[in-house]
Amino acid sequence: MNYWWIILFLLFHSVSCDIFAARIYPDDQFGTAATRKIAVITDVHYLATQLVEEGVALSAFEDATGRKTAELHEVLQEVLSNLEREAPHILLVTGDLTNHGERQSHLDFIKLLRPLQKVGTRIFVIPGNHDVHIPDARAYKGDSQWPVEGISSVEFAQLYGAYGYDKALRRDSASLSYLAEIDEKTWLLAIDSNRHQEYQTSSLSAGRILPETLEWGLQILREAKEKEITVLGMMHHGLVEHMPHQETFFPDYLVDDWKMQAGRLADAGLRIIFTGHFHANDITLFTSPAGHKIYDVETASLVQYPFAYRIMELEGKKLSVDTRFVTSIPGNVDLDGASRRRLEAFTRRVAKHKLDTGGFPIPEEVRDNLLEMIVELNLLHVRGDEMLNTDLQELITRFADMMGTKVETDSFAFDFPPADNKVTLTIGEN
Repeated sequence: MNYWWIILFLLFHSVSCDIFAARIYPDDQFGTAATRKIAVITDVHYLATQLVEEGVALSAFEDATGRKTAELHEVLQEVLSNLEREAPHILLVTGDLTNHGERQSHLDFIKLLRPLQKVGTRIFVIPGNHDVHIPDARAYKGDSQWPVEGISSVEFAQLYGAYGYDKALRRDSASLSYLAEIDEKTWLLAIDSNRHQEYQTSSLSAGRILPETLEWGLQILREAKEKEITVLGMMHHGLVEHMPHQETFFPDYLVDDWKMQAGRLADAGLRIIFTGHFHANDITLFTSPAGHKIYDVETASLVQYPFAYRIMELEGKKLSVDTRFVTSIPGNVDLDGASRRRLEAFTRRVAKHKLDTGGFPIPEEVRDNLLEMIVELNLLHVRGDEMLNTDLQELITRFADMMGTKVETDSFAFDFPPADNKVTLTIGEN
């Protein structure tokens, strides 16, 4: 691999992650529905209003994260209002429900979900690495920030009992994983891929599936196969690579030993899993050595551009995926443009710091070109269906020339198939 390619991928994604008519679906009606509408949101990072107040502390937090807390509350309300109108049968929330595990944030987020539940949507959640056992949950008011109460794994299952845990068909004794029945022919396997018990001073980004949890899940999949039941999966961390060399350069965004894990789950009959964590909109396909396929449908975060969520329809073995983007809110009609510019500035600042302090012996002209490449690539990747535009093609060609290499931009791609934002997937046996 060329040196410039290594630098590019090493830096690329690190900059982005640091009144309604009721529509009720009784259990018997839901169980016989030919088509089921499923929504997905993820990485909400909700921070309770009681924990923030304008001042130096909040400004410093927002500058460090590239987020605007008041805007994020409006974005979330816009999404939930849209979902009330859509009235999906199912809503999946694939982790990082709260900013940093604050108990008050959990309590408030649960309240925000209740109106959607009242129109008949069944909601299922799984924790992310920012939700449980967080040692440094904090409030930001005036000139100060201070520690606030978090929650344990036992409390998580209790608080979110109505969102998957209370009526679970089975619970994993080793983690917060559970199995839920969507209907008589469809199950949901929710996998806890976090390292809650390992946290010391802060949370860990890295993910894993415990060996006992994997065996628990495989047994469920074998049983489902015998009963001809379709299983949908969800967890926070990625199961499959979403860009070239992700395993090498961004391992914290995949579960440990992902090829083995994905292969065993695919061979046991899991054909699709919904994930988050990477704050990007991407769908990728993995084929096990035995020839079994599994899709990883990763959804972008609701705390940064492009503010995406999924609306899908499952009919038999066909899943049609449509992506919705929040582009304006009452407080900012130019949310799309403003948030894109904010992410661009944030990306440039973080990437510049990494280039300046990373010990890379890069001439200034090369560094400036690389910096603009990283910014443009990140903005394209988080939205999905990234295509090389003219500016990026020129940057790549110029950078390759500077490094003494040649690249054919017509064949230069960062996006694994299939399409990311609007696509129909077949999730039957193969």
